[in-house]
Amino acid sequence: MDQHNHGTSHHHGIHHSGHMHMENEVNVAVDYKGNLLSIRLKDKQNNVPELAESHEKIMHLIMVSSDLNQFYHLHPVDKGNGIFQQEITLEDGSYKVFVDINPKNVGYQIMPIDLHVGHSHTQGSGDNHLKPDEILEKTINNKTVELKIDSLVTNKPTILTYLISGGDPDPYLGALGHVIIIDEGVTQLIHVHPVSDDKTVFETQFSNPGIYKVWSEFKFGEQVTAYPFVINVK
Repeated sequence: MDQHNHGTSHHHGIHHSGHMHMENEVNVAVDYKGNLLSIRLKDKQNNVPELAESHEKIMHLIMVSSDLNQFYHLHPVDKGNGIFQQEITLEDGSYKVFVDINPKNVGYQIMPIDLHVGHSHTQGSGDNHLKPDEILEKTINNKTVELKIDSLVTNKPTILTYLISGGDPDPYLGALGHVIIIDEGVTQLIHVHPVSDDKTVFETQFSNPGIYKVWSEFKFGEQVTAYPFVINVK
């Protein structure tokens, strides 16, 4: 299960990062100047890799502050020649960027990329001391999301079931929700989609024990809201 599963024929997949056995054949450069975030993609031959679409987009960019307090799920605009751009205002600080793409015919694994904004060059990540939530329930904008987890141990399937009250989620990027999971050290990302089109049930698997932060994204009307939870995998 520890694989980068983007297959277009496999509609409901898990996107894992951080497995070192796969050769990475795509170079990813990230730059931020004047409220413009730029991503440049080149393969080993300095060519622009062709990207397959995954959940209505050819690029999902996940960015978190190194302390995991700030979270962004972005879809930068393809400007051509391997350049993608996104206008965004970021506070000074250190960030980790995960570029979730599915290049055709070349090997790729998602790896965290350091981004420093302003004069702050403190790393922060790895020193986080997240406290697991005792109650897995959050209310934002009068919508309550409760997370039920069947098992939190390594190398076994984990089922995440979301109970939502106050409204029904609308389809967002081809699914009823998206779940982004990042470890406390900000070294790996897991991007999970629902097991079916009509359920807010997600299945994933953890290779390593530890503390993880889970952002559960649901769309109500025109508003996409990320509900954060902190869990402990044994």
